[in-house]
Formats: sequence, structure tokens, C-alpha cells
Amino acid sequence: MTAGSAPDRRTLVCIGDLVEDVVVWSTGAPRSGTDNPARIRRARGGAASNVAGFASSLGTSARFIGRVGDDPLGAALVRDLARAGVDARVQRQGRTGTIVILVDASGERTMYPDRAAAAQLTDVPDPWLSGADAIHLSAYSLAGPSLSVLRQASDIARAEGAILTIDASSVALIDSVGPAPFRDLIRTLQPTYVFANGTEADLGSLRDLATSGTTVVVKNGVEPTEVHLGGNRSATVRVPPVDEVRDTTGAGDAFAAGFLSAVLAEADAVEAVVAGHSLARRVLSEPGATLSITADQNGTVCA
Repeated sequence: MTAGSAPDRRTLVCIGDLVEDVVVWSTGAPRSGTDNPARIRRARGGAASNVAGFASSLGTSARFIGRVGDDPLGAALVRDLARAGVDARVQRQGRTGTIVILVDASGERTMYPDRAAAAQLTDVPDPWLSGADAIHLSAYSLAGPSLSVLRQASDIARAEGAILTIDASSVALIDSVGPAPFRDLIRTLQPTYVFANGTEADLGSLRDLATSGTTVVVKNGVEPTEVHLGGNRSATVRVPPVDEVRDTTGAGDAFAAGFLSAVLAEADAVEAVVAGHSLARRVLSEPGATLSITADQNGTVCA
């Protein structure tokens, strides 16, 4: 079966943030206390909404659950996500979150998040979560009132036999929660897959989460990606080279979308990593968490 093929189109539900990204590319070396020439781009962002949007571009049926402000910005972001083919189910209260992203000459980014309404997701109706073949959670929601929603999603995923995935998301987040409590929170949710980069995995000892029921996928930049299957079984997958890295924003979300779309098409973990690399590679050459080239439902790249 191919991801997105009819009539077996599988549903991916992503829970987390929908915010505005303000991406800043400095055109010179930063100078403190004065003006710095820059190019600035505003775009839809938020890890979970990025995954939903990227998965939809591959033909996967994608649903997003989150909270935006009761303001024009929130309404515009929801419309944009819907135009990307995502079933957006959102609560509206307060003000919409914003992330300022500073991108250096190498494409690496430093983020200043103000999650605002996105951090207050609570009381999600069960029908929003039900009927998924896979549920993807952003670990940003492990801190604060949204944790109850993640536990609710975990319970529904287990009851309905759905795949459950968690992205570790941020070194700063692991630091704020504490490495051991962070790891324990993830373990209690009983995910099928955990995604982390090498620094996150080292800080939180996240490779230890690998069991017969949980696969831990660790990304290491240009170095091979690790797949830990439990029982001391592991594999590595080579990362294809990228001619030019313009911006790393959204690459991890694209990886998750490519991986999950492949898993929903019955790929194994190593095959899914290859698919994740393929989509992430395209995003690395784009400004922000975007794709200027789409893929058809068979995964063929179309200009």
C-alpha cells in the first residue's frame, strides 16, 4: 500500500502548537547595540502543525489539534493550515503564539518562543482524537496543562490500536523539566516511536526508552541516524548529502512527517527513516518550515 492511496488513506493526528514563525536571516555579522541588516519572513509554524502540513503534502490524511488566540493572526494561521489540506481542530482563546527564529550563515537556528495560547491546550473532546491510525505528540506539551491532553491521547491510542509517537523537541525543554522526569513522562505515555536529536538523546538518556514496544530514532545531523529497537538491537541509516543548507527550521518536523507517512504505508523503521531523510533534505534547502516543491500521492516530486 502507498501512503495516501485510496481507499486505504490512513489518518495522522498531530497535537501541539500552531504559531507564527518570524524568521530572521542576518546579512552580516551581528553587532550588539545597533542596527543589523536582515531579511525577515513570516510564516505558519509550530512543530505539530508543521508535521501535519508536511504529511498532508505527501497525501496522508492529516488532522491538527491545538489552541490559537482569539485574534486575526490565529484565524489566518488556521486558514493557511486548512489550505494545506489539514483538518484543523482548534480552540481559540487569548493571543496567538509567536516564535522568533534567528538563522546564522550555516543555516542553524536559534529560537525565541512565546507560545501564548498554544501552551494552554486543555479539555479536548475525545472525538477529536479518536479514529486515528497514528497520533503524533510534541514534547513541548509535556510542560503545563496540555500534559493532560497527551495522556488522554495516549489512552485513546492504546484503546484503538493506533501508533503513538513523541518528538523530544528541545534541549531547553528537557533542562526545564529535568532529564529523569522528562524521560519518565515519555515512558508513561508508552509511545511506539520516540524522535530525538543526538544532544536531546544524550541529555535525557532517551535511548534507554527503547523496548520491544518502543523504537527510539536518534538524528545526528549529517552523521547516520540511529534506530534503537530494544533488546540491544539497533541499526544506523546513512544521511544523504545536501548541496546547500539554507535553514534547518522545520527539518525535524519534515523528518517526522516523512517517517510517519511511510509507517502508515506499512514501511519498517529503517525504510521510514529513509523516507524521513528524503523530506527533511528538501526542507533544508528552503526558507523556514516550507516546501516550494510538492509531492504527489505516490511520493513523486513535482515542480
